Amino acid sequence: MYHKVVLIGRLGGDPEMRYTPSGTAVTNFSVATSTRISKENTPECPDGWKEAYNGKAWELTTWFRVTAWRGLAETTNAYLAKGRQVYIEGELNGTTADGSRYPRVWTGQDGVPRASFEITARTVKFLGSSNGNSSDAPQQDEPPPGHVEENAIPF
Repeated sequence: MYHKVVLIGRLGGDPEMRYTPSGTAVTNFSVATSTRISKENTPECPDGWKEAYNGKAWELTTWFRVTAWRGLAETTNAYLAKGRQVYIEGELNGTTADGSRYPRVWTGQDGVPRASFEITARTVKFLGSSNGNSSDAPQQDEPPPGHVEENAIPF
């Protein structure tokens, strides 16, 4: 079985790069994607959501925690910054006992439940800088990482 995730979004913060004990570079960063929701395109929502917005347009933001390994980790750390728009191809991480995929769920400081999906990046393309200008940064494709010991993962 195989799955692939494709995202276009903006970085929520600067990337954080670390090295595993064996010296492998790993970079983590968050990416937000947004969908504008209006009365005309409101998806099926839990009871009360449509009424709560009274038909007003609003934006639905989904967060992804992205991990890049090896050369891709070093390149993303060097060229990405908060607000930068990126294109990412990768795989969804995290499984339950039955093998299904899941998001990381938590409650924000405002008391609102939130969820984040974890992605291992295979390709990262820099679509523009945080100020809207394009960049000459190289586009990166990374082969899948080999076996990594669980205690070597830095998060």
